[in-house]
Amino acid sequence: MADKQPAKKRQVKNPETFRERAIKASEGVDRPRRTEKVKSAGGKLVKPIGAPFKKAAGSKPVKPLRKPAHVLGKIIVPTYVRNSWQELRKVTWPTWEESRRLTVAVLIFAIIFGALIAAVDYGLDKLFRNILLK
Repeated sequence: MADKQPAKKRQVKNPETFRERAIKASEGVDRPRRTEKVKSAGGKLVKPIGAPFKKAAGSKPVKPLRKPAHVLGKIIVPTYVRNSWQELRKVTWPTWEESRRLTVAVLIFAIIFGALIAAVDYGLDKLFRNILLK
């Protein structure tokens, strides 16, 4: 008979944590650039939505207006709004599956915690009614 080789154990890779995803996103790893073409649902390559505006912004007639528009934008739009917008662009949002799972976890926790508080409140109410009203 042939020698039997021991079966290899299958190794399962642990899923990434939110922290690991955030670090990856801040480094720009696995993040498509905005200028790259994107595949549509039909599998056809399409340009990003802002592509026509990028061409217009780089054209020669618009270039002299960049600096005054930049200064005007700094005057009109408060620093807080600009910084908030920059922070929002850095956010890595959870997937729908993660959102649903976390929402269910929060609801279950809230129900259990509410029931616990209600039980303690009921017990203390009975206790004080017996002590104070007798």
